[in-house]
Amino acid sequence: MQFIKSNYKKIREKYLKFLKSQEVLTEPFRNKMSQLDNFFLPISHSIYKIFKNKKRTIIVGLTGGQGSGKSTISSILKIILKEGFNLNTVIFSIDDFYKTSKQRKKMSIRISPLFLTRGVPGTHDTKMLYNCLKNLKKIKFKNFLIPKFDKSNDDRRPKKHWQKVKKKADIVIFEGWCVGATPQKNKDLIVPINILEKDKDKKKIWRSWVNKELKTSYKKIFGLIDLKIFLKVPSFDHVYKWRLLQERKLRMTSRGKKTMNDMQIKNFIMYYERLTKHMLKNFKGNSDFVINIDKKHRLKSMKNY
Repeated sequence: MQFIKSNYKKIREKYLKFLKSQEVLTEPFRNKMSQLDNFFLPISHSIYKIFKNKKRTIIVGLTGGQGSGKSTISSILKIILKEGFNLNTVIFSIDDFYKTSKQRKKMSIRISPLFLTRGVPGTHDTKMLYNCLKNLKKIKFKNFLIPKFDKSNDDRRPKKHWQKVKKKADIVIFEGWCVGATPQKNKDLIVPINILEKDKDKKKIWRSWVNKELKTSYKKIFGLIDLKIFLKVPSFDHVYKWRLLQERKLRMTSRGKKTMNDMQIKNFIMYYERLTKHMLKNFKGNSDFVINIDKKHRLKSMKNY
């Protein structure tokens, strides 16, 4: 990691500056330097090695439960890849590819009312997402736009607000709560996992459709990923707690736009429960790096598979 060593001071300065900016919206980060040295630098070096070997754009899939730190870690990796390896990184979330409110309304009428709520596989525009990843990997690069989704309005933002990609990406960090998810066995869909499924998906139509999507269009998308990073949260209960924190941060920055209260969040995350628990059980063999996060939201350990 000679290149990192020669640029370590610059990496450290940019890294600490970024963390300080984030502490305005959350509690202070702890063990900053040990996390840089023991987690973020080794992962960045592995990404660089893959890029050097393949000599093309590398897609990194970063996944973890809601509030696990995907956005923060994505930004940190981007800093290191730029300052340490002079690599251009593009970051985007699977959330930005949610279908429009109008499209989900049609799904809710045609398939199940539960598809009106964004989140699970089936509620993303998979054709647009696949084409975006393919465009980013093209050898001959052309400027293009990546959509942005406005969660406070529950709809896709106008094109003038989309992310502009003007330079070919060396690295793409593709993050999201279900990135890299695998389908369940049909027998595992029989018993409802919570009140939502028990009362509103009695015939298993919704969860069976989600599973079918994972077997088809999402499998094709996730097959484009070169390196997978899984942020392993202690339990689904912690997803709820951290999602509350995430929503409170959104309230601070949304400037009066619509946000959810605590009860609405509790109901909302039920849509995510089945697949989140499935991913927590089946991360081995489906991840290159697993970062264990403790109950206090700190990076505890990391394993490279």
